[in-house]
Amino acid sequence: MPEPIVHFDNVVFRYAEKEVLHGLTFDLHPGEIVGLLGPNGAGKSTTLKIIAGLHAPASGGVTVCGLPIPEQAVSVKQKIGYVPESAALFESLTGQEFLELSGRLHDVPEPVLQERIAGLLETFALTSSRSSQLDTYSKGMRQKILIAAALLHSPDLVLLDEPLTGLDVNAAILVKDLLAALAASGKTILYSSHVLDVVEKICNRVLIIHGGNLIANNGPEEIIAMTGETTLEDAFRKLTHAGPRESPELARLIEGLQL
Repeated sequence: MPEPIVHFDNVVFRYAEKEVLHGLTFDLHPGEIVGLLGPNGAGKSTTLKIIAGLHAPASGGVTVCGLPIPEQAVSVKQKIGYVPESAALFESLTGQEFLELSGRLHDVPEPVLQERIAGLLETFALTSSRSSQLDTYSKGMRQKILIAAALLHSPDLVLLDEPLTGLDVNAAILVKDLLAALAASGKTILYSSHVLDVVEKICNRVLIIHGGNLIANNGPEEIIAMTGETTLEDAFRKLTHAGPRESPELARLIEGLQL
């Protein structure tokens, strides 16, 4: 098997004195689309930020594209594309200017950069808005620009945190098809989301973090089978002890709302 694109070896992370990741170990390989799941506060975004070189682990080993984190964090950032859940844009820039800035920061040669920008703007139906300032863009248009910026330098690894937020149905389908094409070309995708039916459809493997621990690292079908459920959503609920859909707490809430 080829060298993993991402290698986590017993990684621990702390915010101040609170330990939020308790010895995570996993690998990501070329050509995979891997889902990263967990309840709020489980450690998903922290895991993504460690891979992106934004956080340094308290202990354990991390390599990305063969480079150690945090020692080679700057070099790693040249090899990844990252779409965070909440990202700030330079709203005084136009869409074209923002993509040019992103590409030049990654040292994409100018002729290649302009060709890729044109292609991405066309793909995301943003060509007519390329000269408009970002503060005039809708939420969905901003998300498309962020995804485009993350792909401009043809990264080996793409990190996505709720990438379909704000996208309409057609744009969401386009992004899912794009991710499949990237994986087929050998890129690695780490896809964090709460939309489990999408994860079930597009991911080869799923990592589930609960309370800072890795509790599953299997294909979606394997996770469903080992829990005795019929969907990844129901399997996730069982593994994270979310409780049944028809819980007593939910019944009491509905009853209270009807008073």
